[in-house]
Amino acid sequence: MIKFAFRTLPENVAVLAAVVITLNVVPARAADDHNPADAVASLDVADGLEATLFAYEPMLLSPSNIDIDQFGRIWVCEIVNYRRHDGERAEGDRILILEDTDGDGKVDSQKVFYQGNDINSPHGVCVLGNRVIVSAQGKVFIFTDEDGDDRPDKKEILFTGMGGAQHDHGIHAFSFGPDGKLYFNFGNEGRQIKDRYGEPIVDQAGNVVNNKRQPYQEGMVFRCNLDGSEFETLGWCFRNNWMVATDSFGTIWQSDNDDDGNRGVRINFVMEFGNYGYKDEFTGAGWREKRTGMNTDIPLQHWHLRDPGVVPNVLQTGAGSPAGILVYEGDLLPEVFHNQMIHCDAGPNIVRAYPVQHDGAGYKAEIVNILDGKRDKWFRPSDVKVAPDGSLIVADWYDPGVGGHAMGDVERGRLFRVAPPGAKYTIPKFDYSTPESAVSALRSPTNAVRYLAWTALHEMGAKAEAALRTLYADANPRMRARALWLLARIDGRGQHYVDDAVRDADPDIRIVGIRLARQLRLDVIPIVERLARDSTPRVRRECLIALRHHASPKAPALWAKLARWHDGKDRWYLEALGIAADKQWDAFLGAWMESINGNWKTPAGRDIVWRSRATKTPELLAAVINDSSVPVASLPRYLRAFDFLTGNDKQAVLASLAFDRYASDPQRGSLVAAEAVERLTDFDFNADTAHKAALNRILDQARGTSQFVTLVEKLNLPERYPELLAIAQAKPAEQLGIEAIRVLLDKRQRAIIAEALRSEDSLLAVATAEVLRHSRHGAASRLLMPLIGDAAVSLPVRRAATYAVGRSRFGARELIRRARDGELDARLKEAAAAALHASRNPDVRKQAQSLFPLPPAKDDQPLPPIDVLMARKGNVARGKEIFATTGTCATCHIVNGQGKEVGPNLSEIGDKLSRQAFFQSILFPSAAISHNYESYAVQTADGEVVTGLLVSRTADAVSIKSSDSIVRTFKTDAIDAFAMQEISLMPADLQKVMSADDLIDVVAYLTTLKKSP
Repeated sequence: MIKFAFRTLPENVAVLAAVVITLNVVPARAADDHNPADAVASLDVADGLEATLFAYEPMLLSPSNIDIDQFGRIWVCEIVNYRRHDGERAEGDRILILEDTDGDGKVDSQKVFYQGNDINSPHGVCVLGNRVIVSAQGKVFIFTDEDGDDRPDKKEILFTGMGGAQHDHGIHAFSFGPDGKLYFNFGNEGRQIKDRYGEPIVDQAGNVVNNKRQPYQEGMVFRCNLDGSEFETLGWCFRNNWMVATDSFGTIWQSDNDDDGNRGVRINFVMEFGNYGYKDEFTGAGWREKRTGMNTDIPLQHWHLRDPGVVPNVLQTGAGSPAGILVYEGDLLPEVFHNQMIHCDAGPNIVRAYPVQHDGAGYKAEIVNILDGKRDKWFRPSDVKVAPDGSLIVADWYDPGVGGHAMGDVERGRLFRVAPPGAKYTIPKFDYSTPESAVSALRSPTNAVRYLAWTALHEMGAKAEAALRTLYADANPRMRARALWLLARIDGRGQHYVDDAVRDADPDIRIVGIRLARQLRLDVIPIVERLARDSTPRVRRECLIALRHHASPKAPALWAKLARWHDGKDRWYLEALGIAADKQWDAFLGAWMESINGNWKTPAGRDIVWRSRATKTPELLAAVINDSSVPVASLPRYLRAFDFLTGNDKQAVLASLAFDRYASDPQRGSLVAAEAVERLTDFDFNADTAHKAALNRILDQARGTSQFVTLVEKLNLPERYPELLAIAQAKPAEQLGIEAIRVLLDKRQRAIIAEALRSEDSLLAVATAEVLRHSRHGAASRLLMPLIGDAAVSLPVRRAATYAVGRSRFGARELIRRARDGELDARLKEAAAAALHASRNPDVRKQAQSLFPLPPAKDDQPLPPIDVLMARKGNVARGKEIFATTGTCATCHIVNGQGKEVGPNLSEIGDKLSRQAFFQSILFPSAAISHNYESYAVQTADGEVVTGLLVSRTADAVSIKSSDSIVRTFKTDAIDAFAMQEISLMPADLQKVMSADDLIDVVAYLTTLKKSP
C-alpha cells in the first residue's frame, strides 16, 4: 500500500500549486523527468483561464474517473491493478477522497474510502449523497456510508454480468440526470447486463439487453431509476462510448472511440432508440466489409453513415482516445463554454469544448481547446467534472500511452483545476432543508449537489411547488427545465405541467414536456397532435420518438403528418422518422402514401422510401431505381437499402431488376443487374436460359473487379473459378487478388491451385505462391510445403513457397527443423532467413539469428536483428542523401523522376511496404523477387553473357535491360542459352556499403515515398 504523510509534503508544493499559464504559449520546459513542477508549464490554456496543479503523485495514481461531491471533495477511481499490472497492488485498487481543506488551491487531505480486489480496474465513480456508485470488474456496486465517517458501511450490487472486467470497453461511470434517473453506458466489451441476482435484464421495450442483434449490439447507453427499475436501452452500436453527459433538458451526449488509427473519433447526440452504426445492423459486419455505396472517407466509412437506420454524428474529431465528458452549465468560465460539452481526449493530450449549433432536427459543433498538452505527451486527461464553485477539475492519468491496454506507468497521476485567473477554490454552503434553499442548491453546476437538492424537493412534494414555480419563471431555460422535471412529479400535477410545457414559447421547454409525458406514462397522442405542426424540427423529432411502438390508431396518421415536414436534406429528421416507425412500417408508410395521394416521387419522398422497412418498400425502391430522372450516381444508395429488407417480395423485385431492366436498358441496367443478382438468394439461374444468359453477360461485364469475385463466391459458379485464379495471379499483392484466392481456398478448390503452383510458366507459379502468402489462409502452407523439397519444381517457385511458408507459425517451425537437420536447399536459405527474421515470435527470431545470421554491415560490423533495427527511428533527410549517393540505390531505381529504371520505381513505395518489409527486401533481395523483376541471362553464340531484366521476348528476339539501364536486343538464332536467374539483380551485399545507421535512415526515407494526398 502507498502511504502518504501530509506533514512531509515537499517544500515546493506551494510553488507547484501557484504555477499558472494563460493563452500565450509558454516555451516548453523539459518534461523528460516528468516532474510535477513542470506539469502546468507544459500545458497551453484557453483565453480567460488558468490551470493550477491541484493534486499529484503519490497522493493519487492513474485516475480513470472522478466525481465531486457537495463539499467540493474529489472522489477518484485509482487504478494500479490493470491488465499486465493486475496484482501489483495486493490490497486491491482504491476509491480516494481528496480535499482542499484550507482553500489554498491544493489538496491537503487524502482518505481511502474503499480498497479491495473486488473493484480492481474501476472505471466509474458517482457520488449521490451517502451512496457511491462504483463501476468495476463487470459489476456495479453501491457503497453506502451510513454514519458519515467516509467509509462504507454497506456494499450492494446493482448490476452484474457485464464483460470487460479488465478492459476499458466495459462498464463505465454513472451520472444523475435532471429527471431523477441514472444514465450510464458500456463499450463493446460489455456485451450484456444482468440484475443483482444474475438474471438477464429485459428492458422497457421488451428486449433482453445483450449484444445478439435482437436488436442491440456493441456499445450501449442506458437509463433507469436509482434502484435499477424502469430500465431502458437508449442507443446502441457504439464502439467504446466512455461516458454519458445529460444536460438539463434531458438531452444525452457522449463520445465514441474508433478502431484505433482510423481518425474516426466522434461526438454523438444520443437520439433515443437509435442505432449508431459501428457494425452492420443485420449481419454485424465491421466497417471494413465491402458494401454498396460506402463512404470512401474512412472516418465516415467507419460508422456506416450511408446505411439507412444509422443516426448521424454531431462531430468527427479525428484520431484519439476519448474519455470523460460533461455539459458545463455553470457561469464561472468564459461565456464560450457556457452550456457546452467539455471533453477529455487522452490520445491527442487535450481537453476541448464543443460549442453546439442546431442543425435541423439535430446538431453540429465546432472545437474550442481548453487544455492542450502537446508539449508533454504524458498528459492524458481521463475525466473532467465541475466543482460547486463552477471551476473544472481535470483528472490526468499521466502515462506514456493512453492507459488502457498499454498502461505504462503506475506511479503517477494528477488533478488540475481550471478557472479564471485568481479565482479561489471556494465551496458554497448548501442547505436542503427548505424549499427555497433546496431550489437554490438545484441551480448548482455540480451533479452531486443537484442530486441532493432534487431528492429533497421531490420528497417535499407539493410543499416545494411555490419555490419551484419561482425557478420555473427564471430567465435561464436550463433552470426552468430543472424545475419542470420536479414540478411534473408532484402528485396530481403531472398533466398540468406537461400541458403548460408543450405550450411554452421556448422549444427546449416543449421538448422537456414531451419527454416528461413519456416518463410519466401520460397520453402523448394529444401532445403530438398539438406539436405535429411545430415549426422547430427538434420538437417534431421528439414527437416522433414519442410515437415509437405506440399502439394508438391515430399514430399512423400523426406519423404521416410529421413525415410531410421532411425536406429530403435533414438526416436527423429522417432517422427520427425511422425510429418512430419501427415495427409499424406498413401502417405508417401506408398512411403517409395516402396523405400525399401517392405523389412521393420527390427528393424527400425517395428519402423516406430509402429509410423505410415496409412490405411495399422493395417495389418502391425498384421504382426509384428504374426512374431515368434519378442520377446513376445515386443508384448504389437505393440498392444498398435492399440489404435491410426481408421477404419474398424483395426477392421477386430483385429478380425483376436483375433481368427485366437489363434487357430494356443495358447501359443503366448493368450496374443495377449486377447488384440485384448479388442479393438474390436460393435462385436457380439454370432454370431459365434467358436468366443464365443474362447472368453471364453481367459476369462478363464485371470480370476483373471485386464485384465479379463476390458474384462468383455468392452464386457458387465453379465454371468461373479459373477466372478467379487468373485475377489472383495478376494481382498477387493487391486486395482484389487476395479476395479471389481466398474464395478458391474457402471453396476447397485446392486442385486448381496446386496445378497452378506447378505450372510450366514459372511466373504464374511464383505469382500463385505470392498470393497464397498474402492470403494468410490456413490452407496456404499445406499447399506450398510440398514444393520446397521438390527438385522438379523451378527454383523461383520453391523460393517463393519457402518465403510464404516461413511467415506462418507451422511453416516457421518446419523451416527451422529442416535447416537444423541439413534438409534445406542452400539456395532457399535466403528466403527462409527473410521470413524467419520477420517472425512475430521472438523464439523464431532468435533461432533465425543462429541459423541464418544477418550479413555484416559496412566495415564488417555486425547488424542487430531486424526487430531492433525497426525499433530505432531514422533520419529521413540523411536517408535521402545516402539513397542518392551510395552508388547503388539511385543507379537502379527511379524516385520522382530521378534515377534509372532497372529495378521497380520507388516513387510511391511507402504506400506499399512496411518498415519491416523494407529491411527484408534490402537484406535478403533474392528472398522474394517482385513479379516482372526477375533476372535473366542471355549467352550468345560467341560466348558473351548479359544479365538483366526481361524487356520482351518474341520468336525472333530477346531484349534485356542490364544494370546500367541499357536495353540490348539479341536475335534468337544468335542465342546459345537463355534462362531465369536464381538471384536478384539487387546486390546481396548492399549492406556492406551501409552501416546500421545508414540502413535505418534509408528505410526511414523510403517510408516517406507515398502518393500525394
